[in-house]
Amino acid sequence: MSTMNPAQSFELPESVRAFLHQRHQLLVDGRWMPSATEEEFDVVDPATGSVVARVAKGGAEDIDRAVAAARRAFDSGPWSHMTGLDRARLMWRLADALEARIEDYAIVESVDNGKPLALAKGDMAGSIAHLRYYAGWAGKIGGETIPAQRPGNFHSYTVREPVGVVGAITPWNYPLMMIMWKLAPALAAGCTVVLKPPEQTPLSTLWMGEWIEAVGFPPGVVNIVTGYGDAGAALVEHPLVDKIAFTGSTDTGKSILRSAAATLKRVSLELGGKSPTVILPDADLSAAIPGASRSIFSNSGQVCVAGSRLFAHRSIFDQVVDGIADTARQLKVGPGLSPETEIGPLVSDEQFARVTGYLRAGAEDGAEVVAGGKAMDRAGYFVEPTVLANTRRDMTVRQEEIFGPVLCVMRFEDDDLASIAAEANDTIYGLSAYIWTQNLSAAHKLAKLIKAGTVNVNGGGADAAVPFGGYKQSGWGREHGREGIEIYTELKSVSINLG
Repeated sequence: MSTMNPAQSFELPESVRAFLHQRHQLLVDGRWMPSATEEEFDVVDPATGSVVARVAKGGAEDIDRAVAAARRAFDSGPWSHMTGLDRARLMWRLADALEARIEDYAIVESVDNGKPLALAKGDMAGSIAHLRYYAGWAGKIGGETIPAQRPGNFHSYTVREPVGVVGAITPWNYPLMMIMWKLAPALAAGCTVVLKPPEQTPLSTLWMGEWIEAVGFPPGVVNIVTGYGDAGAALVEHPLVDKIAFTGSTDTGKSILRSAAATLKRVSLELGGKSPTVILPDADLSAAIPGASRSIFSNSGQVCVAGSRLFAHRSIFDQVVDGIADTARQLKVGPGLSPETEIGPLVSDEQFARVTGYLRAGAEDGAEVVAGGKAMDRAGYFVEPTVLANTRRDMTVRQEEIFGPVLCVMRFEDDDLASIAAEANDTIYGLSAYIWTQNLSAAHKLAKLIKAGTVNVNGGGADAAVPFGGYKQSGWGREHGREGIEIYTELKSVSINLG
C-alpha cells in the first residue's frame, strides 16, 4: 500500500477551530454545564495522537440530572403531547441546520474519528437523511382495529404510545450516524432522550447539541452526557429510564442486559459481527472484487457489518485473492483530512493494540499473510490493510470480531449451497452477509440458508427504510423502517363493551 505524510496539514476553517477550542460541557435540561466533579478528558486525533479538545467527564450524578430533565420533559413537558407534525417540523429544522454546515461537520468527524473526509461527508449526509426519514414517520404511528372474537358487542383496537425516557449509548465508528439511528426514531415516536456518545468521538454529537437548542427543541427533550463506561452504566441502571438503545460490542451488550434486568426496562441491541462474503463461480468479478474490498477496508474495517470472512469458489479463488490483495497494497493510507486518503487510522491506541494483537496471533497460528499484516511505522494509529489465507476454524482471527482492516479468505471446493452456508454460519454472530452471483436462483436459496439479519446480493448497504439488525449474538431488535420506530413505543390494547 502507499503511505502519506502523517501530519495533519489541512487548514481548518475558522468555525471548526473555534468549536474545537471552546469548553465542551454537558447539555442537561436545555443548559450547558460542567460535570458535577468538573473533571474533563482529552479527545485525541487518531492520525497524530495529539489532543484536539477537552470534554466534560460526566458520571452518575450527571446522568441522574439528565434523566430527571428528560423525565420532566416527557411527563409534564410539551414533547410527548405535541402533534406528530409539530415534532416533525423541529426535526426538519435540525436537519436543515446540520445540512447547512455539512462540510464543517465532516471535518470535525474526520479529526475526531480519523476517517477519510469523503467518507465523513457521506456519513453526515446519511445522518441528515435518517433524521428526515423519521420526521416523516412522526405523524404516522398508529394501531389497528381488531375484530373481536369473544361473545358480546366489543370494539377492540390498539394504539402505540411513546415508551418514555430513552438512554442511547453509541459507538465511535460512525459517531453522528449511530446517534441519529437512535435519536431520530425516538424523537419521532415522542420520546425524550439522554445521549451518551462514545468517549473517543464525542465532538459531532456535542456540536449537534448546539443546534438542537438553536432550532427550538424544548429543554430536556435531548440531553447529552459525555463520559466513560461508568456514565453508561449509570444510564442503564437508572430506574427512571424506560428503554436503552445500544450499539457496540457483544460483551457490553450482555452486560447491559444483566443490568437492565433489575428494572425490566426495554432494550434494543445492535452488536458485533463476523460477516461472510460468498463469491460463487459465476460472479461478476469486476464488481465482486472491489465490492468485497470495500466491505472489509472501508472505515479501516471498523464496521460491524464488515465482510471479514471471504469464501470463494476454487475456480476463482486465486483471482479473487490476488485482486483484493492488490487493492490492499494500493490503498492510500493517511490522515483523514488529506484529500488522497482512502484508509485512515484506527480510532485509538486501545483499538490499535487490539488489531495488532490479532495480527500477531494470526501469524503465530500459521495464517498466511498475503498482504499487509503489521502496524505502520509512523505517528498515529495506522495498520496495513491485511489479507490472511490458510486460516482454520479454530483461529481467533477467523472467529472473533477484529474490527480492523483484516480479511480472512477461504476456498470452497464444490457447488453445494448447504455446505457453503454451513461455513458462512460457523460463527456466534449473524449480523450481515454478502453474496456475489449472477444466478438468481442460487442467490435466493443461499440467502435463505444464511443466518443473518441482512443479506446483500451483488452490493448494497444500510437503508433507513429497510430493517437492520442481527441473528444470534449480533443483537436484539431491529433499527430502520417501521420496526425502527416501533421499538420506541409501547403497544396498548383497548376493548370497549358497546352493550
